[in-house]
Amino acid sequence: MTRLHYIFITSLLVLFTACEDFLQREPLDFGSEEEFFHNVEDMAMFNATFYDQFPSISNWWGGVYATDNNSDNQASHWPNNNFFKGEKQTPLLNKSEWKFETIRDVNYFIDRISTRMADNSITGSPELINHYLGEAHFFRALNYFRLLFNYGDVPIIDKELSDKFEDLVKASKRAPRNQVARFILADLDSAASKMLVTEPVLGRLNRDAALLLKARVALYEGTWLKYHQGTALTPGNEKWPGSKVYPDFEFESGSIEGEYNFFFEEAYKAAGEVAQSRPLYNNYQDLFNRTSGIETIEEVILARHYATGIVMHGGTYYLSRSGGGTGLTKACVESFLLSDGRPIYADETGLYKGDAMVYYALQNRDERLVQSVKEAGFIVQNILVDGVMVEDTIVDYLPRINVVGNQGTATGYELKKWISYEEGQDVAGQGTSAVPVFRAAEAYLIYMEAYYERHQSLDNRCDEYWKALRARAGVSTDYQLTISLTDLSKENDLAVKSRNQFISPVLYNIRRERRSELVAEGLRYMDLKRWRALDHMVNYNIEGINLWESFYQYYEPENITSEIVSQSGFGNYIQPLKLNPSAESYNGYTFPKAHYLEPIPVSEIYMTSQNGDVSTSPIYQNPGWPDKTSGIADYTADMD
Repeated sequence: MTRLHYIFITSLLVLFTACEDFLQREPLDFGSEEEFFHNVEDMAMFNATFYDQFPSISNWWGGVYATDNNSDNQASHWPNNNFFKGEKQTPLLNKSEWKFETIRDVNYFIDRISTRMADNSITGSPELINHYLGEAHFFRALNYFRLLFNYGDVPIIDKELSDKFEDLVKASKRAPRNQVARFILADLDSAASKMLVTEPVLGRLNRDAALLLKARVALYEGTWLKYHQGTALTPGNEKWPGSKVYPDFEFESGSIEGEYNFFFEEAYKAAGEVAQSRPLYNNYQDLFNRTSGIETIEEVILARHYATGIVMHGGTYYLSRSGGGTGLTKACVESFLLSDGRPIYADETGLYKGDAMVYYALQNRDERLVQSVKEAGFIVQNILVDGVMVEDTIVDYLPRINVVGNQGTATGYELKKWISYEEGQDVAGQGTSAVPVFRAAEAYLIYMEAYYERHQSLDNRCDEYWKALRARAGVSTDYQLTISLTDLSKENDLAVKSRNQFISPVLYNIRRERRSELVAEGLRYMDLKRWRALDHMVNYNIEGINLWESFYQYYEPENITSEIVSQSGFGNYIQPLKLNPSAESYNGYTFPKAHYLEPIPVSEIYMTSQNGDVSTSPIYQNPGWPDKTSGIADYTADMD
């Protein structure tokens, strides 16, 4: 049989150590090549191993509900070293995302299946054979998007590699990021053309999943190229480290503007195909806490399913009984609109009740906020009972700001989203509520943003989708009112700027809509990167609830000391970064621009070089990062 290899460093290490056991095993240990891949059931089984790459909730702590701790939307007690200088380092290979195992396995699968199809040696319906071949293209695209997101330029490998050293080195050559993105879109076109409109089995992929991922990738690359153009992070200029490898580089569209407009068009076309046939479900909160029936909701394109006694999670247990090691930030909460469509600073009718307690901050607000955050405070009202006025406690809940770690909340705005209220779901490790992976609401948002980015205007479908999103959220559908009342200087949101320049109020409100709809779903950091909004993160303090105006009186003093929560001297709002005076992040986050891309493990560069001369390697390091192990970025590098 053909010997198989992990590409790049893994392949090369294998060659140098002559590890025959690895070289001669089948990918994923599915038995011999001669016995496998002769029926559609084998194909389904092979692809099933890749489904664990989708967002999930851990059996204990963590998962999709805490992913946005890596952004300005949510925070834990632990500073994020991506947002300050001096701690993040070039990693070892096994601690990095420079991983190609799935790509290797998919290439093997596609090659074998194509051969089997050519000689008619696969049994099963042609529709299912094509479907599972389409799934393979999807997973290759998904993994290339992971690489694009982390590294930008990466090698494009679409076939099995030989075991010759020179072939492996040649295959290691990084391709310009826009070409990688185009390769991903082509793979997703193949997936969409092959996969069934309706998934063959509960929990499997379908055509719309490929289209939505295509739209996500195209929007990502389009906005990246637009807002990072002219920097070392995009091809086509002398600052780009790939210019030495590609001295005659030209964009396929003729210019970087033509290139990002190509991606915007691809994004809204693919998103439109999904959005036009999938209406929004009428209950936002119900999308994130169902233990059954999620497959009947048209909005949900793909969900990750759990089952009692087979695979379960601890989401509801952690979030319902504790702070869950996360919490929305003040900035995130303040970006949600009032129910009449006004920003909170533009309230003229008294709808906004302030934030002296969490309960007040949730009154008359976008329902997506109300359904995502636990009511908290101590609220007593007088009510009439049998002709007598009596006191009635309507809220009596204190956020767990008095606990540091995964049982507490760093901000005080505890998550309600992802909590299931069905019996038994709050038992440790016994949760079975489904996790939506792809929703049509994202297609609505992508269409709006990509169309506006391309044409600087809104068409009828933008109008339809925007109104549908706001109507479900219980917000006035008059988005033009919101736009007219938006004062970007009063918005507490990094996304008001790209390249450190204010964007238009229209585009900002599209970004606001996205932030509100996808809160606590793990996509915010991706957005901040592609918008180049992190340039605006300078001396940036994460803030949480208003504790020190009056709310503090409901806590025992010994439970809110300086070791646990920031004190009133820093202001009324708690600041998780103020717990350790010796920490680099104590005075706030300032995002190092070198961190927009991850450093490539140095072993990869040396292994593909000639005699250890890194300048000869086809794998060039990302801008600002050194060619040495455990090295920090050069923060003086030109990243603008």
